[in-house]
Amino acid sequence: MAKRGDWSVGQRVRVKAVDGQQRAGVIVEDFGDTPGRAVTVGDVRIAEPSRRWAVQLDAGGLVFADSVDLDNAK
Repeated sequence: MAKRGDWSVGQRVRVKAVDGQQRAGVIVEDFGDTPGRAVTVGDVRIAEPSRRWAVQLDAGGLVFADSVDLDNAK
């Protein structure tokens, strides 16, 4: 098992969702460790900061998460 924070594509993880629940899935993409920035045009924010990881959830769906939102799968 990888130590916490040693993530890679293909690894099974648990993702902390916005509602506080953890969802199981597999990392499918690594967008790198360059911090993302929110996009604002005038006074309107049109995009939130990007996340490092794309995780395909076992229950279906795709979520984007930062490393701090991941934990080892049980």
